[in-house]
Amino acid sequence: MASSSTHVEDVVRSLEECLLPLGYESYPIKIGWYNAIVSPSFHLPYPEDTLAVVVLSVPGMFEKAFIPFLQNYSGGGLRDYIDQCTAHCIKSSVTKCFPDQTIDISYDYETHFNKKPKFLAQTAAHVAGAAYYYQQSDVPDQPWGTKKMFGVCIHPRLGGWFAIRALLVFRRVQAGPELQRPVPVDCVKSREERIELLERFNLRWQDGTYRDLISVEERYSQQQKDYFWTPPGERIALLRQWGYLTTENESETLGTELSQS
Repeated sequence: MASSSTHVEDVVRSLEECLLPLGYESYPIKIGWYNAIVSPSFHLPYPEDTLAVVVLSVPGMFEKAFIPFLQNYSGGGLRDYIDQCTAHCIKSSVTKCFPDQTIDISYDYETHFNKKPKFLAQTAAHVAGAAYYYQQSDVPDQPWGTKKMFGVCIHPRLGGWFAIRALLVFRRVQAGPELQRPVPVDCVKSREERIELLERFNLRWQDGTYRDLISVEERYSQQQKDYFWTPPGERIALLRQWGYLTTENESETLGTELSQS
C-alpha cells in the first residue's frame, strides 16, 4: 500500500484537475476519521489510514457538467439525470486519472440491501472539513421538546448551495501523518442562528431560504433552481422544453425519472 504524502497530494491534485472544471470539489479524509464518529453499523471496512475523498457538486456543475452531459450522452439506467451525470463524470475522471488504482465509489443515493445508506454523506463532509454539519445536539436548551430536527451541512462559502455526491475510497493508498484532520468552518455560531437554520431546513425546506442563512459567494443559476424546484415527475417536460433532451436519451431514462414522482 502506497504511503508517501507526495502520493496522497498527487491523488488529490489529479482529482481536482479533473473534477473542478466540471463543478465538483474534492476533500481528502482518512477512513479512520469517519469510523471514529459513526456507530459501528456504519463503519467502512478499510484500514483506518486508507485515503478517501468526499466529492461535492457546487453551483457551476449544472452548466459545466449537467447540460453538456444531456446534450452528448445517450446512456440510461440510474435513478435520475443528475445522478447519472455525476456517476458519468466521476467514473470517467477516475478512469482517466487513476488507471492503475483500485477505487471503490459510493454515491449519496446508494443504499445496501437493508436500505441503509452506503455512507453518511453529511458526516463525511463534516469530517473532511468541507462543510459544517449542524445538528440538533449543537443547540443548547433546545426549544423543540421531543420533536426530531434533522441536521444540515452549511458550506463556508456557498451556504446551502451545494450537494454531497460521492465518496471515493483509494484502497491501495495509505495516508500518513502529514494528512491532518481539518476543522470545518463554524459559520453559524449563535444559538439563535442555529435554531433558525434547523427550523428553515426542517419546516420550510421547499423555499430554500436555509441555503442563504449566511452570506454566500455563489448560488445556483435561475435555470438550475427551476430544475431542482420542479417535481421529479415533471422534469422531463422541462428538459424537453429547454431542448436538452434527445429522443434517444429521453426514451431510455423516461421510466426511471417518472418512477420518482
